[in-house]
Amino acid sequence: MNAQKHTYMYAPFVKNNLHTHSIKQTTVTSSRNTITLYPSSLVALLFSMEEETVVLIVGAGPAGLATAACLTQFSIPYVIIEREDCSASLWRNRAYDRLKLHLAKEFCELPHMSYPKDAPTYIPKDQFVNYLDNYIDCFNIQPRYHTAMESCMYDEGRKCWATMARDKVTSMVVKYKARFLVVASGENSAENIPVIPGLNYFPGEVIHSSRYKSGSAYSGKNVLVVGCGNSGMEIAYDLAAHGANTSIVVRSSVHVMTKELIRFGMTLVQYLPVNVVDSLLVKMSNFVFGDLSRYGIVRPKIGPLLLKSNTGRSAVIDVGTVGLIKRGVINILGGISKIKDNIVEFEGRDERAFDAIIFVTGYRSTANNWLKNGESMLNDDGMPKKRFPNHWKGADGLYCAGLAKRGLAGIAMDAKNIANDILSTIDSMSR
Repeated sequence: MNAQKHTYMYAPFVKNNLHTHSIKQTTVTSSRNTITLYPSSLVALLFSMEEETVVLIVGAGPAGLATAACLTQFSIPYVIIEREDCSASLWRNRAYDRLKLHLAKEFCELPHMSYPKDAPTYIPKDQFVNYLDNYIDCFNIQPRYHTAMESCMYDEGRKCWATMARDKVTSMVVKYKARFLVVASGENSAENIPVIPGLNYFPGEVIHSSRYKSGSAYSGKNVLVVGCGNSGMEIAYDLAAHGANTSIVVRSSVHVMTKELIRFGMTLVQYLPVNVVDSLLVKMSNFVFGDLSRYGIVRPKIGPLLLKSNTGRSAVIDVGTVGLIKRGVINILGGISKIKDNIVEFEGRDERAFDAIIFVTGYRSTANNWLKNGESMLNDDGMPKKRFPNHWKGADGLYCAGLAKRGLAGIAMDAKNIANDILSTIDSMSR
């Protein structure tokens, strides 16, 4: 369908009754000042505006930006709001310095814009942020920053999503009325730190990985990394490279691959059954790394690509961590039982003293905090009820982007599906 043929004259507007209603005022004069008093109805208008749009996008991370770009292709009006002071705040403010995209660039593009031809195969964090800035400019995306969603409910009578947000700078309440709502606030909205007996009394530094930047501040210290996914393994490597005495908690089974193996597998699976590709990847991984179970790293029974498809769990892309584990530079430990002072007790009653603990234990969705009737799409954890690839659509014009644990490729798929579905719905309404 030719996007240029679809221009929807549904202009957003602000209902500002100050210009259309006569407001009585009272003037009070004191010895020093003249004060103009307005009735409470005017105060309510001053601090509460309502705006109407076709689509409201909540979140200006990659998922929200991709959805906005796809809607732009169809000339469908939207408003995109973001609680932080910038787009993609996770990438700009909560990512460690050495981070690169773990997948090759051809699997990490947002819709309708490729990376520059001279971009490296594996994009560093800062280059990815530049790509997002160029993406915003290319599609003239104008997020409304400092705007935190407070509540949203479907209005059955008006057939729209009635929402209330707040400008964090002015404290002004802004009400939106939208025919379609896109939840793009991400699966990484709030830090997740497990409850561990004694953690509150640990005398050393305790941080979530979102606050970790570099291992340079931990040289010579005993540091425990909790979490063995891609970020946990890479942070452990970074700490050890900067001279920290590093240990990492490994509780779950995990596939360890090279970036080249994953790229090979993701390309090959487009032509061969996933079980065939998985079997090949496991054999090649064994050849590269050997049997890692002797070091405490156990491989899952399900292959890496099928595991990602079924659960969203990714294989760990080794950046050199495995070599340091084999040499004894990084210690692998089991689950934590409890903490007493600076002593951490592990399963099996092993005890170690630490100066710092870094939790690389992921994030959680906060969509259910403000979305009051999203049960057609989201479960109690604020994640999709339906499995990929049918997860992105709920009832009454409700959608989600970037909640399927499928990375940037999954975000691109969600954004295209959502825009196409909204276009189809609008077309059917106009017939």
